[in-house]
Amino acid sequence: MLWRSKLPGNSIMRFATVILLAITPTFAAAQTSDPYLWLEKVDSQRALNWVRQQDAASLKRLESDPNYKPFYNTALKLAEAEDRIPEPSLIGGQVYNFWQDASHVQGIWRRTSLTDYRTATPHWATVLDLDALSKQEHKNWVWKGASCWTPEDRLCLVSLSGGGEDAVTTREFDLASTRFVPGGFTLPRAKQEFAWENRDTLIVATDWGPGSMTASGYPFIVKRLRRGQTLAQATEIYRGKPQDVSVEIDGLVDGQGDHAVVLQRGIDFFRSETRLVTPDTTVKLDLPEKLDIDGLLRDRLIVTLNQSFPAGSGTIPAGSLAALDLTNPDAPLQQIFVPGPRQTIDEASTSKDELIAAVYDNVRGRAMVFEPGASGWSARTLDLPDNSSIYLVDSNVRDDRVFIEAQSFLQPSALYLSDLTTSSAPEMVRTRPAKFDAANDVVQQFEATSTDGTKIPYFLVHPKNMALNGTNPTLLYGYGGFQISMTPTYSPVLGKLWLERGGVYALANIRGGGEFGPAWHEAALKTHRQLAFDDFAAVARDLIARKVTDPRHLGIRGGSNGGLLMGVEFTQHPALFHAVIIEVPLLDMLRFEQIAAGASWVGEYGSVSVPAERAFLAKISPYNNLKAGVAYPEPFIFTTTKDDRVGPQHARKFAAKLAELHRPYFYYEAIEGGHSAGANLRETAQEQALELTYLTEKLVK
Repeated sequence: MLWRSKLPGNSIMRFATVILLAITPTFAAAQTSDPYLWLEKVDSQRALNWVRQQDAASLKRLESDPNYKPFYNTALKLAEAEDRIPEPSLIGGQVYNFWQDASHVQGIWRRTSLTDYRTATPHWATVLDLDALSKQEHKNWVWKGASCWTPEDRLCLVSLSGGGEDAVTTREFDLASTRFVPGGFTLPRAKQEFAWENRDTLIVATDWGPGSMTASGYPFIVKRLRRGQTLAQATEIYRGKPQDVSVEIDGLVDGQGDHAVVLQRGIDFFRSETRLVTPDTTVKLDLPEKLDIDGLLRDRLIVTLNQSFPAGSGTIPAGSLAALDLTNPDAPLQQIFVPGPRQTIDEASTSKDELIAAVYDNVRGRAMVFEPGASGWSARTLDLPDNSSIYLVDSNVRDDRVFIEAQSFLQPSALYLSDLTTSSAPEMVRTRPAKFDAANDVVQQFEATSTDGTKIPYFLVHPKNMALNGTNPTLLYGYGGFQISMTPTYSPVLGKLWLERGGVYALANIRGGGEFGPAWHEAALKTHRQLAFDDFAAVARDLIARKVTDPRHLGIRGGSNGGLLMGVEFTQHPALFHAVIIEVPLLDMLRFEQIAAGASWVGEYGSVSVPAERAFLAKISPYNNLKAGVAYPEPFIFTTTKDDRVGPQHARKFAAKLAELHRPYFYYEAIEGGHSAGANLRETAQEQALELTYLTEKLVK
């Protein structure tokens, strides 16, 4: 659930919503005194003309660098390589995959048998061609996934986005005929939630018209839509509140064929009221407000608790896995697994009879399997590579086969297939060939001491023979928010264009993230967020103290919430870095609630309507703290026009203010791509090449 689309961002390396209250007089004054409000009008001709001018100036400089063209060619070759692992999705006993390459720019949805998938050269059959569909419908369709009715696994709701934005158009698709269903379910473009209740009924939250969306831009009214009905004929079954973040919908099924549709009314981004949909109404479940729903197993609702919660005569600690018996929802929660103080549950999923979770111990992953029994839950650990990041790629309720991916900074992705009912080690189905020479590199884990004495872990990837002379070009990445963990990831582009050329890479596990469970996240919420910023600066200083690098050779990078982190480091410690990459960022923290989906993140950042929180936001807001006469480093600011989550407004205004202060910067705003690096592989390669060119110019030359 933490990777839901309402998040302001994700791990850029992985390639990979809070109440709007009345505006205080002070806030209103801040708005009217802002000279760059016109740049908040995303599609206005004046704003777009400004964007074109900025793009042209930056592209002229960066694309003329002799490194740019070979960097772009390499990044595109890596992105389009045919030896990538086709990420599998099990539907109806077959393996489905969405694939993009040089011949399929928009991409194809395709399938093969599981037996064929396990061979070196599977024979794929195209199910849906987005390039052909985009040409036919004069759209730039971007794949946003499919949700299929189980157990039939024939009819699917396919979601497509125009240019990569979060808003999607959803249409019913028949896997047997490989055609959209004539007269089938269709949900027009909106930020929306939906789930199958049965083969002929959907539970839907969408834009029903004026007054049906929250201040965050998400739906709060839920209706039952039956086959053959228009949206206007759908029957309302639940209504949240306009000041909520949204209502989310989970359609769940277990291995015995039992179905459940669960609603989560988002009070704020982290607190929700959980309700079970019944034939006549919805029933509130006795669950904590802070939780993630992981699946349905033998009529048990599996959840990860983000707060402690009473259960019987005891209490289940925050961060634990737990189960609620939906056949007896008044019974207390059942404890499944309690992580240790340096552990966290990153994700969990159900198969036919088993529960599997990716558990991290000091930011090192392993896969654990849990099975219910008469005397409680048994647990075992799968035999997978140590010191790796573990991703639960896909499971299904037809059987207990699960796809799991393992990777690390220097070890390419390997895909495993595990039958959870056996004690056999997972079978390696395929592995991606190495894309850069890592023989001379090594990974270490260190700790920096933050301002309050807390030890902050970070990973360091560097040449084995690195001289500790303080001149190594070093890139430090961070995020620090929304309980998202930063874990080791294999990046072909970073490896080929940075590590292989002698660069050093560091990944900071600062507070605000989820590396050590809910407490690690909550330590940096709202007015405590300066701790996350201090943590990141502490890691930077530790790198300098160890003589890995110095401010002249140190660059930093972050996107979305990590873009806010970069903006704060830029304004608070301008002399500490020589390169700063600020991607799809939040930067105007006095107006973030008014921009795109910003109102939904008050639970993370606080609100200007609360005096103490406004004072803190004013103190740290990068846009509002740019000052004349400061020798800021020249940053690279990247955003996209189609970003309807954070929005390009923050980046635009930040660059405009730098120009007003006569400070240099690079600015690039891609038209397509939404809240990610690009709508297709070519756009992603361009953005990567621009950033690596910038880093090389700033830190290597």
